[in-house]
Amino acid sequence: MSGLSHWQLDGSAPELYERYLVPAITAKWAADLVERAGVRPGEPVLDVACGTGIVARLASLRTGRGRVTALDLNQGMLAVARAASGGDGAIEFIDGSALDLPFADGAFHVVLCQLGLQFFPDQAKALREMRRVLQPGGRLAVSVYSPIENTPGAHVFVEALDRVLGGEASRIKRGEHSFATAGDLQELIRNAEFENVQVDTVVQQIAFPSVLDYVRFQLLATPMAALLGDRPDSERRAVIDKIASGVTDMSAAEMLQGGGFSFPQEAYVGTARAPG
Repeated sequence: MSGLSHWQLDGSAPELYERYLVPAITAKWAADLVERAGVRPGEPVLDVACGTGIVARLASLRTGRGRVTALDLNQGMLAVARAASGGDGAIEFIDGSALDLPFADGAFHVVLCQLGLQFFPDQAKALREMRRVLQPGGRLAVSVYSPIENTPGAHVFVEALDRVLGGEASRIKRGEHSFATAGDLQELIRNAEFENVQVDTVVQQIAFPSVLDYVRFQLLATPMAALLGDRPDSERRAVIDKIASGVTDMSAAEMLQGGGFSFPQEAYVGTARAPG
């Protein structure tokens, strides 16, 4: 394998994430989440752990200008989110914690949280905060990945990663898939005193131009970039190539058709209402 493939590597990790991983993965989940929440024109909406802002942007298309607020702790992600939104103030981006939302009680009609809850140090507190800032009867929509074994591409990636870099290398990636069952998410939302809780198991088909592209952007555009540290470029390319070779060897034939890399990705998507 060559260290060069279909996609180019200029830009910071958040920029690469927005340019490549958002269209390939998170935009699909964002569209699903906004649809399930039933976001309507004029509704004030909060996007918690917004990343580079794809959920906020899609919600803003429905609510109208100035009705969406997006919050994240990562300054690099927020900078890219502001730029990707056009920088015109249509969406308000705020630096803040999901565990202590800087908003008044009942400030929003809808709260969205896409693929972020699994990373919060206190998930129960975060959900209580989301309920607090919802008006009575306000709507919650939240998604988390299911066990990694249910997403074949991610599963073979972590197996290859551990073989090349050691048994702890995949800890961050496996942490994305910490919810064991849909019932775990349902119970967590119910315990935060939401009503009408429903959790669905949803599958999206994910496609990358090649295995190498998938591996490169997992290791260069996510927190897993720390695994490569300050290694020289030649060494980083060699490690990425070796992991990509391992992923290819372990992937089913249908995942590699046409030279690409495609697989189903599974998540639990929960919806609920605040009491009242």
